[in-house]
Amino acid sequence: MSALLKEAISNPAYHDYLAILKGARNGFVYGVKVRFPHALIMAILFGRGDWPSRLRVIFRTTKQHAFNLAKFVTLYKTFLLLQRRANGGKERNADTFVAGLLGGYIVFGRRTAVNEQIVLYVVSRVVASFLPRAALPKSTTVDGVVRPIPPDSRYFSVFAALAWGAVMWLFKYRGQTLQTGMFNSMVYLYRESEVWNDLRTLVWHNK
Repeated sequence: MSALLKEAISNPAYHDYLAILKGARNGFVYGVKVRFPHALIMAILFGRGDWPSRLRVIFRTTKQHAFNLAKFVTLYKTFLLLQRRANGGKERNADTFVAGLLGGYIVFGRRTAVNEQIVLYVVSRVVASFLPRAALPKSTTVDGVVRPIPPDSRYFSVFAALAWGAVMWLFKYRGQTLQTGMFNSMVYLYRESEVWNDLRTLVWHNK
C-alpha cells in the first residue's frame, strides 16, 4: 500500500492535482500561524467579556482565516489548471489575474472582519508594488526564483509621508471611512491619551 501511495504521489500525471491538495494544506496552516497569535494578543490587550468568550472569538477568527486561505489557494490553482487545459497546456499572462479574480470574489467577496483585514493587507502590497524599486542588482533571481527588491528609499519616504498624512486627516474628519481595527487603534493612541484622572490613569492604566 505504501509503495503504491509513494508511486502515486511521485507520478507526474498527478502532479497538478496533488499541488491543489498541498496548496489547500499550506493555506490552512499559514492561516492558523498568522491569525492565532494575532487573535490571542488582541484578546489579551483589547478583548471584552470573560475568557471563554474571548477564546471563542480566537477560535472563530482563526478558523475563518485558515479555511478561507485554504479555499482560495484551492480555487486559484483549480482555475489556473482549467485555463491551462483549455489552452492546450499553455499558461497565458492573464490566467493568473483571472484565477485570482474569481477566487477572490468567491472566497473574500463577502465582507467580514477577517476578510476585510486580509483584503486590505493585499491591497496595501499591490499599491506598494508600484513604487519604483531600488537599484537593480545584476540578477533579480536566485536559482531561477524571483527575488523581491525593496522600493527606492527616496520614493518610499514620500509614500510613507503621504500615507500617514492621509490617514491622520481621515481619522480626524472622516473616521467613519476607516477600517474598524485601525480606527480603534487610533482612538487608543490619539484620543484616549488626552484623558486621565490621576497618576495611575496617566502612566499605568489607560482608564
